[in-house]
Amino acid sequence: MRKVIINSTPLIALCKVKKLGLLHDLYGEVTIPDAVFHEVSRKNDRVKKEIEESPWIHIESITDQSHKRMYKAKLHDGEVEVMILAQEHAGDHLVVIDDYAARKTAEFLGLTLTGTIGVLIKAKQLGLLTEVMPIIRDLELNGIYFSDALKDRCRRIAEE
Repeated sequence: MRKVIINSTPLIALCKVKKLGLLHDLYGEVTIPDAVFHEVSRKNDRVKKEIEESPWIHIESITDQSHKRMYKAKLHDGEVEVMILAQEHAGDHLVVIDDYAARKTAEFLGLTLTGTIGVLIKAKQLGLLTEVMPIIRDLELNGIYFSDALKDRCRRIAEE
């Protein structure tokens, strides 16, 4: 079964617009590395509470911490651990990352990836959402940034 490994920004973004459950609806169970859990748990807020109360979100440790040194130049711990977890387990796994530099690294490593907008588009395609663009606007009102080019691409794909 495909493992879905998620970084902190998509978790935070989906929590902010009350759409965290889409991850469960789309993928069943998902995995977050320790570093991602620590990052989203720094503040004792709704995001931390939702993640802790979602039994379908599993926290997993990477097996070899020394691998983190290879990625540390421009990536955060959570992004690094997401990619390492995907590489530690055989199979085609999906990584959910929004950060541009992290996405480029994941692509270079040959990982299958999507981001928050990809999750929203897939949810619409499967009938779990009727529209994507209002959610993107809500995300932006909550401090999540998307480039105009990405929003235009989303509009085209979502046909909105």
